[in-house]
Amino acid sequence: MSQLLVEYPLTRPQPCDNPLARGADGVLRYGNLTPALTELLDLQVHAFAAREAVVEIGGPRLTYRELWHSASRIAGGLQEHGIGFGDRVAVHMPAGARWVQAFLGALLSGAVPVLVPDGLPAELAERVIADSNTDFVLGTGGGSDAPLPDGAAFIDDGAGLGDLALLCYTSGTAASMGVELTNENLLSAIRSVVEALELPTDGLRNLLLLPLAHASGCVDQLLPTFAVGGTVVLAPDTRRLAETLVAERIDMVSATPRVFTRLLPGLAKLRADGLHTEGIARISNAGHRGERALTPSEPAILAAALRELFPAARRWSVWGATETSGIGLAVDDDTPAASCADTVLGFPFGGTELALWGPKASAGHGELLCRGPNVTRRYWNNPKSTADRFTGSWFHTGDQVTIAADGLVRRDLPE
Repeated sequence: MSQLLVEYPLTRPQPCDNPLARGADGVLRYGNLTPALTELLDLQVHAFAAREAVVEIGGPRLTYRELWHSASRIAGGLQEHGIGFGDRVAVHMPAGARWVQAFLGALLSGAVPVLVPDGLPAELAERVIADSNTDFVLGTGGGSDAPLPDGAAFIDDGAGLGDLALLCYTSGTAASMGVELTNENLLSAIRSVVEALELPTDGLRNLLLLPLAHASGCVDQLLPTFAVGGTVVLAPDTRRLAETLVAERIDMVSATPRVFTRLLPGLAKLRADGLHTEGIARISNAGHRGERALTPSEPAILAAALRELFPAARRWSVWGATETSGIGLAVDDDTPAASCADTVLGFPFGGTELALWGPKASAGHGELLCRGPNVTRRYWNNPKSTADRFTGSWFHTGDQVTIAADGLVRRDLPE
C-alpha cells in the first residue's frame, strides 16, 4: 500500500500577539524577529545589565554585563586565533558558567558553536569534532580548566536570519548527525517557549538541570531565560538541590523526566521534613527523542509526584527533537488528558504544524511529521540523511503516533 502524507492543521487558538504568517514554502514564520540571536541577547544585556544572568552553585555568579563582557573578550581571543564568520568552534567542557561564557564567546566571534557533550566517550567526541570540520575547540572535556581565549572585546553582529547559528548533534552514538540550526530556528524556538510557558520578565530564576550541550537545555531553557532577562542557575552537584531551591529563590525548575525521577525521592523526604517548595511557580519536564523512554507506568507516577512536591507550580511537559530545536509539542497539567501521561506527547505550539505519514494517516495513525520555523532545513554535510528524513519541508520524526480531533498527539505503544 502506498505511503500517504496527511496534514493536521492547527485546531487550538494561538496567542493573539503571535505574528505568524505562512511563507511561500508553506511554513509558518514569525514576522518580527531580530536579525540574529546575538542582537536579541545584546538588547537584553543593555536592558538588564545589573541582573544576575548565570549562577553556578559553588562557582561564579555573573551579571548580564559581566557575562557579555567576558564573552566578548573570548570572541576577541578567537578572532586573534583567526576565527571568523561561519567557522566552527566546538564547546567541549562541563556544564557551568564557563560553558555559558564559551558558548556566547563563540557566538559573538561570528563563529558557529558546535555542542559537544562533555560526557561523550572520547572517540565519539572526536568524531563530532572531525565531522563538523571544527576550526577551534574551547575546552577539552573531562573537567579541564584550560584557559579560554582572551583578547580585546569583539562582537560580530553581521549575521542574518537564514545564516547557520548552531550545530547540535543527535543522540551520542556512532550514527549521530549534525543538525544545522539557523538564527531563525533558534529565535523562533525562543519565542515559542517564552509564549507557551508564559515566562515573565520580572526576574525569573530558572534552576536548569538539563544538559547544556543539547537543544533541550541550550535552546529551550538557557536562551529563553536570557530572552526575558532571567537568571539561569546551574547546580553541578545535585546533592545541594534543596539548599539551592531556598537560597537562590528558585521559581522554575527544568529537567528531563529521568532527572526528575532520580531526584524526587530525596526532595519528597526533605519536604516532609519541612522544605518549602511553594515558591516554585513553573516546572518544565522536557522529554526528547534522545532520552531513553520511561516505562509505561512511570510518566503518570512522575506527574503525580511533581504535583505533590510542587503544589503551587504550573507543570508543562515539552517534547521535541534536535531537528525541531528541541520543541514542538507541549501539554500542561490543566489539560485533562495530562492524567494519561503514559502516552501523551502534547499539542503543537508556536509555529509547529503536524502531519502523519503512512497507510493509516487519514485515520489519525502514522509516523509523526513536523514543520515550522524551528525545524532544521538539513543535516550537516549529509545529503542522503536529509533526503531520507525530509519530505519537502516536513521532518520525519520516526515516532509512531495518533493525532486526535483536537490536535492532541499520543505515542503509540508497542503491541
